[in-house]
Parts: sequence; C-alpha cells; structure tokens
Amino acid sequence: MRLLAHIAATALRTATATLCAVTALALTACNPVFAQQQDTAPFARLTGPEVVNKALATTRAAKSVRITMGTKSPDGTPVEAYVATDIRGECTVTLSMGAAGTMDLVRTGGTVYIQSDEAMLRAASAGRSHTDTDDAEVKKLTGRWVKVKVDRADTFTAQALGYCDRKGFLDRLAENSDTAHKGRATTVGSLPALSLTGRAGRGTWQAAVAAEGRPHLLKLRFSTGTPLTVEFTEFDKPFTVKRPAA
Repeated sequence: MRLLAHIAATALRTATATLCAVTALALTACNPVFAQQQDTAPFARLTGPEVVNKALATTRAAKSVRITMGTKSPDGTPVEAYVATDIRGECTVTLSMGAAGTMDLVRTGGTVYIQSDEAMLRAASAGRSHTDTDDAEVKKLTGRWVKVKVDRADTFTAQALGYCDRKGFLDRLAENSDTAHKGRATTVGSLPALSLTGRAGRGTWQAAVAAEGRPHLLKLRFSTGTPLTVEFTEFDKPFTVKRPAA
C-alpha cells in the first residue's frame, strides 16, 4: 500500500508540473508570483471609461507630441498629415492630399507661414475663372514660404492649421469615452499597450493606451462617418521651429 501511495503521489506531482509548464492558465495557478503580477497589471482596477479619461488627461498635459493622421476628404481623396506641436502653440504640419498636392505649414510666435507645391496651389484656386495672371501667380508662389492671416486662410490652410490642435482629436474621443470597453494587451510599434473599443454615433472607435510609463494615448481610430486614424508619438520631446524666410 505504501508503494502504491508513493507511486500515486509521484504521478500527481509529475502531472501537475507538466500542466504548469505547458499552459498559461496552469502557470497562473501554480505560480503565486505570476498570479500577483496579473492581478496588478496596469489598469486592472480601472473601468474602460476610467482608462480613457486617464489617457486623455496624460496626453493633453504632454509638453509636446508628434501626430500622424490619415483620413479622406469629402470627395474621397486620401489625406495624410504629419504634425509636431507643443503646449506653447508652436507647430509644423506637412499635409498631403493625393493629387491635390502637398502643403507645409509652420506656426511660430503666433504667426503662420505656408509653402505649397503647384498642385496644391491649383487645387486651392479651383472654381475660379482661369487667367494668365493665375498661372503667373501659381508659378510665383510654388515652393515659396508665405505669411498668412489666419482669419483669411483658405480651406486647405485652415484644415492644416486645425491639425496643430491636439485638443480636437482628443475631444472627439472624450465625447464617447463613456462607451469604452477594455480589450486585450497589444503593442503599438514596440510599446506595450491596452486596447479599448467603444461606440461613436452609428460607428465605433478603437484606441490603444500605453501600458508602461505614462498612460499616453498611442493610437485612435474612428470608423464612423469618414474613417480617421491618429497616432501619437514622441511625447515631451522638445523640438525647434525655425521661422521661414517669407
């Protein structure tokens, strides 16, 4: 009987060890330290809306941030924007609108400067009667920095300038933060993150919040209306904006 009991105990220990080695669930049950780490994972005690609100507050407070944005214009033209902006209002934008061309914008010291390629200049003047003067003006302004008055900015300039304000992107998420549900662990680039989803009107939104360090919002996507994807990087990294010669 003692021999049988010994064999049974040995078999039980072997089976338990094997199970713990090959399954994550068993690893949690068999390793108290691992279980404790799971229990204290980032955001474990927070609801989805609480995670989103924490990420919004952290991202709003960042001294500077780079933003990469992708969407479409009302006519379906792909729109991409690459933005660097800080809490003082300094900002640079490169706005690309497919065949409509490319524009660079700089805002420094409260003054706005733009530089456009030929396609953008022609797109901005679309709808006006064509004259030789228009052609001469386009050739004169192509690739040249120009100081603009914000209250007189054309549609393209006003749109580019809007990307300098991270508040607009964040407010759109804040309006729908109460619908947030926590998802799985993920990565954005090489950064560990927590995924979240929610509703926005008749569509949905998805977000990723940094799970290490400060809980910045790393990625945001809206599927409602015109799809919009926004990525936030290089938080609090200083950058210098040079005033263009205009």
